[in-house]
Amino acid sequence: MQVRTRHTPTFGVARLVLAPGEPVVVERSAVLATSYGVAVDGRTKSPGVHAARCTAGPEGGWVDVAPPLPGDLHVLDLDTTTGWCVARDSWLACAATAHLDPAAPPVRALHGGDHGFLAYAFGTGPVVLSCYGTLDVVTLEPGELVTVASGHVVAFADTVQCRLRAVSPDAPQSVRNGEGLVLDFAGPGLVLTRTRSPRGLVSWLRDNGFSVRS
Repeated sequence: MQVRTRHTPTFGVARLVLAPGEPVVVERSAVLATSYGVAVDGRTKSPGVHAARCTAGPEGGWVDVAPPLPGDLHVLDLDTTTGWCVARDSWLACAATAHLDPAAPPVRALHGGDHGFLAYAFGTGPVVLSCYGTLDVVTLEPGELVTVASGHVVAFADTVQCRLRAVSPDAPQSVRNGEGLVLDFAGPGLVLTRTRSPRGLVSWLRDNGFSVRS
């Protein structure tokens, strides 16, 4: 699978170019268009996300995917040496040889055993992530520390040490959606962040009199 992006960094769209008979797993509601002959199976099960499996026909094909919120896109190229913890609401698509597990040990240790707002991406091939707002890549040197609000985390490499904690013991908090939580990171490794938080958008709409369905 090859990934070609356009309209970034403001309204990113990813075109997933497929070889004959090649499948790709995508966020079900993100499919914008496909070339003629691509089969879309919305019954595909992928833990922690709403997934569909798109399979190219005998001549190959392509699938265009776009996130619901405006912003940037980022492509991780997985190999067998490094996995990534990704925010589940940032996952857009991945090669069929890459996998997403919300109960893998790296995220289970953070969530305390419950399924939460992070999942673990591993395997091989491209993983396409969406970013509400603009993407920032934070490169941490060995021992370098940074704290990021949970709603602004897109992904981080499993080489990074991470601790999840409450902003305040008196504030509401949830590992399911990251409310009231921050992540402390220690290098070496990469942390991908976004300049806007989807949860912040929900709060703004609610606080300004707009109805938000839970």
